[in-house]
Amino acid sequence: MSEDNYINYKNKIIGFYRKNRRMPGYKEIMALAGFKSKNAVFKLINRLVDDEVVDKDLSGKLTPMKIFGEVPFLGLVEAGIPTMAEEMSSETLNIDEYLVKNKDSTYLLEVKGDSMIDEGIKEGDLVVVERRGEAKDGDIVIAEVDGGWTMKYFKRKGGLVYLKPANKNYSPIYPQYDLKVAAIVKGVIRKY
Repeated sequence: MSEDNYINYKNKIIGFYRKNRRMPGYKEIMALAGFKSKNAVFKLINRLVDDEVVDKDLSGKLTPMKIFGEVPFLGLVEAGIPTMAEEMSSETLNIDEYLVKNKDSTYLLEVKGDSMIDEGIKEGDLVVVERRGEAKDGDIVIAEVDGGWTMKYFKRKGGLVYLKPANKNYSPIYPQYDLKVAAIVKGVIRKY
């Protein structure tokens, strides 16, 4: 198997996983790769295991490795009164898939300023934003208002549209000329 074919097969398996949120079975891999024999599937899987793209348990079931962006998802942690912690599952969570629903219209922006601090969005945070249709009342948006860019709550009151900060030290912004929503905030990333 050439390196180009291997990369192509690997990308098809990763694509299948991202679309279906599960690893393909051996017959599905045979169909994805266009193989005529199960032996070719076993060889491909062994190479994927060697390259740590996937792992295979004793029964032959495939699981994604870290290359898929998977991290263990262990359960809940109490942010109030301490309780006994229990490991709830051995599932994994793909951070990209959790935050990014449409990769082609999603991007990151670094936050500057403190007008959204009461929403827990601080200067230096990264926001995951998605270009998509109409903003709904209460969405946090990236908007161009009268020629300048900002991140605020999108608010609609009757026929009036304005932007509202999440900090009492700032006033709502009522556009004098124009307000265009470019994207809607889908998540916040903060590194400690």
